[in-house]
Amino acid sequence: MKYRFYTCDVFTDRRFGGNQLAVLPEAQGLTAAQMQQVAQEFNFSETSFVFPSEAGQTRHVRIFTPRIEVPFAGHPNIGTAYTLAITGHFGEFDSTKVTFEEQAGLVNITIQRRDNNSLWCELAAPEALSAQPSPQKCWQPQYR
Repeated sequence: MKYRFYTCDVFTDRRFGGNQLAVLPEAQGLTAAQMQQVAQEFNFSETSFVFPSEAGQTRHVRIFTPRIEVPFAGHPNIGTAYTLAITGHFGEFDSTKVTFEEQAGLVNITIQRRDNNSLWCELAAPEALSAQPSPQKCWQPQYR
């Protein structure tokens, strides 16, 4: 079976800058093991695999590093939304909101067309930022 893929540079306005990402916009039929192999082959920090929605949202997205699947990552969501938008998966729009289903939860992304016809993508993380309490005592190695 053949799969279409796109590579993009996220968080930049120039080629070969920013964060690299590979996107497979129609990944139906791939197993987790196969997705892991594809991510290893690209060897980018992340590769995203897009599937039809499982829970009534816009798309279901899985993200893999060359070593593991991750529940959420920022630049793959931005790059995936951008790639799907420029390849016509969301139709014509000036501004649209999409929601990706991911292991970490629902990821809401707003996509806006700018005056120069470029796209701006902004996401809301699937959960609020939280911090663990600071440790009261830290272990320090003893050197002799």
